[in-house]
Formats: sequence, structure tokens, C-alpha cells
Amino acid sequence: MATGEELLEGIALRCTPLGEQDRLLIVLSEAEGLTRLAVPGARRHRSSLAAAVPLARLRLQVSGRRGLRRVRQLQLVRSHGALGQRLETLSAAQGLAELCLALVPDGAPAPGMVSALELALNRLESVVEERSEAAEALAIAVQASVQLLALGGYALPLQSCVRTGAALHPPIGDWSWRCSFFAAEGLAIGAIVGAQQQFNASELALLQRLTRPAPPRRRDGGLLGPLPVWLRLLGLVEVWSREHLGRSPRAFRLLRSALEPMTATGSPLETPSA
Repeated sequence: MATGEELLEGIALRCTPLGEQDRLLIVLSEAEGLTRLAVPGARRHRSSLAAAVPLARLRLQVSGRRGLRRVRQLQLVRSHGALGQRLETLSAAQGLAELCLALVPDGAPAPGMVSALELALNRLESVVEERSEAAEALAIAVQASVQLLALGGYALPLQSCVRTGAALHPPIGDWSWRCSFFAAEGLAIGAIVGAQQQFNASELALLQRLTRPAPPRRRDGGLLGPLPVWLRLLGLVEVWSREHLGRSPRAFRLLRSALEPMTATGSPLETPSA
């Protein structure tokens, strides 16, 4: 490797045209967080750098110290191309990439973010390969979002009431119990006027389980929670992101539109207009 060059490995989050033949690539890596790179000639036919595409894991040889660095060589580690075979897996993956773009600063280490995102992408690929139900993709997107928000410093406060400080221990089986969600604060015990949404004990318990490594499942291996509840939790993520990051992933709207027709009951969490 020549003097002034370095190796960078990470996941491509966004790739856009740059000039007539080049591409602008935004890569998420553990060491540098977000890195913007020019990929010369990547839009040319049969270019050796044409594999610079979103959601791929790439190993890059990069040159330059100041300004926009340039990609000299590129190795495709994993493409995640199967995600494009289903609308719900592609929109879920794109939404997670958008969330990382909003959470991670340029040039600052992002410990845990790459591994969390790649785990979610691998799980979404399994949805395609195993022909799983569309709700699986939604659940993966919601759980990964909760975990990415925590890694990025914007964790949902799921363990205590934001109004009283009391522990949030949902009494499973008590169908009269409620907690209220406020976008600027978090969750408060009780049905409180002015909340964006209210959750029952089972819904809160499901939400709290999303901080664990494995997806929440029943004893028979099926996904825990019906589709309408997962749509409500997706809405919570959208509202929280918009309130604290200034925007929510646009691709999650596409994910919602793909899944809402599949359920005739329940409604997603109301979200203020962007």
C-alpha cells in the first residue's frame, strides 16, 4: 500500500452520483463513524469500483488526508443484494441505514454500530431466504432501531416512569393497565391526556424485550406479538427519532405502507407530519 493510503472497512449507507462518472459514497465504520469518499469512475461500464453500492460491506483502499478522500481499490465483502427481492426487507434495511446516518457523526468512532447494523441486515436476508412472513422484517427493523438509538445516545427510557421515577413493571394480564408515550420524554404510567399513544402491559413488555440480543419469540418459535402491535412500535420509533434527531427514516414510511394493508384491525401510532 502506497504512502498516504489506508484501509477502511465498513458498510455503505448511501451512494449518489458525483460528477459525470464518479460516485459519492458514505461508509459507516467502527473506527471513523461516517466517512464520505469519492469513488472515481464507479459509474463507468465494467468499472472495478462499481461494487460501491448501498448496504454492501466493503473493504476499501483510500488515499488523501484532507478534504474528500478517494477510493483507490475496493473489495466486496458482502453485498446483501438479496434484500431487494422483497419490498419489506429492502425498506427495513434502508430505514436502518437512514437511522445510522442521523445518529453517527462524521469522523468519530461508532463502537457497536456496524455490528448491530450488520446483524440486522443478516437477519433480514434470512427473512428472504426462508420466505418468512413480512412481520418478521418489521420486527427486525423495530428491534434494530431501538438498539441503534441506544448505541447512538438516544435510548428510549424503557425502565422507569418519566413522570414519577417509578419502575416500569407491566402487570401482564391486567388489561386495564396503561402507560402513555410522550415523544419529548418517554413513557409514563397511566392513561394521560395529551400522550402520542398509550400501551397496555403486554405491549410495553414486548417493547422492553427489544433491548435483548434475540428477537422476541413464543415457545413454538413464532414471532411474539401481532402485526398491528409491531406497526405501533414502528410508529413509536418514528416519533422518537423525529423528536430527538430532527427526522425519521423515510424508508420506514414505505415499510408501513407495504404492511398496513395486511391487517384489518389496529392502527399505527400517529406521527406528526414531517
